[in-house]
Amino acid sequence: MSAPLLGHLFPLIPLARALRDVGHDVLAASAGDALAARGNEIEVEDVAPGFDFGRIARRIMMRHPLVARAEIAGDGGLRGVSRIFGAVNDEMADGVVALADRWQPDLVICEPLAASGALAAARRGVPLVLHENSLFNGPELLAATRFAGTLGRYGVDALPSAATTLTIAPPSVVGAREGLPMRCEPFSGGGAAPDWLAERPARPRILVSRSTVNGAGENPMAAVVAAAPEVDAEVVLVRPDNKTASRELPENVRTVDWVPINDVLPTCAAVVHHGGAGSVFGALAAGLPQLVTPGAGDRKHNAQLVAARGAGLSVPAKRITAVDLNRLITDDALASAATEVQAEIAAMPGPDELVPTLEALDRS
Repeated sequence: MSAPLLGHLFPLIPLARALRDVGHDVLAASAGDALAARGNEIEVEDVAPGFDFGRIARRIMMRHPLVARAEIAGDGGLRGVSRIFGAVNDEMADGVVALADRWQPDLVICEPLAASGALAAARRGVPLVLHENSLFNGPELLAATRFAGTLGRYGVDALPSAATTLTIAPPSVVGAREGLPMRCEPFSGGGAAPDWLAERPARPRILVSRSTVNGAGENPMAAVVAAAPEVDAEVVLVRPDNKTASRELPENVRTVDWVPINDVLPTCAAVVHHGGAGSVFGALAAGLPQLVTPGAGDRKHNAQLVAARGAGLSVPAKRITAVDLNRLITDDALASAATEVQAEIAAMPGPDELVPTLEALDRS
């Protein structure tokens, strides 16, 4: 079970596949944007047809302007998240509970912002596994969700404690976490990259991506394009915005439509991105220095953690310069730290190795 956003469901797919591969029946539940995960070998049930995440977020932020201001600046902590995803889960709860009653799962796995999944586990009396999918502390996120009214509607006093928490963030980046460590296996959907992008180029390649929900000032592409002529690298823009795509680009800048980014990262030397958790994990797992643009929601938090670990840079989108891009591909300290984190992630148990532990929870 995930919140209705594709970036929230994708990190759960590797574990879902591991469970399916040993013969278990696996069903993913979500709504909205996350339904785009269909077609990746895991069935995805729509528990809230017609769901509109933006409508809920706008309503909550209009009611709480000070929280909205902090959220946009990336300083909201859990205040905005708790309100927005409380309302999100309230709207999803009926569908999730109905699905659980019909499907009768033996185990519920949910990410921290999918409190309605925890509600379903409580109502069915089955173990709950909390699957982290960001750099925030999962149990704290789940506990902060403003969900009491929804719980009361179903006669549930409180969200259940997770039987276990699967922690995917490397401790050297986020600190020690309670729970079971599990290797993050970044997933960005199926599909194939063009031949030229699947091969390592003659000079360093810098991959530049943006979010589909960027706010003002968070898209790094314009600044990267302006700086590119002074950088001895091939710069690849993934899904460039219309304004950038329509202009004449420097000779060392190429564009590509959607590609499975994590599949092409091995051909790259560095990554520039908007700060989403999926992008951070992808670069860390690939051992690549990354430039993260701090922004709304968790993006400032993520950028600060990457910079503090020494595995990348935190630079506002509009302030990216050739100096920053050249440092990404020449700074040995950045490369060394990124490689260290890559090794740390690789040493964590994979999803398939944790299947027996989850099966034991199911039988308990």
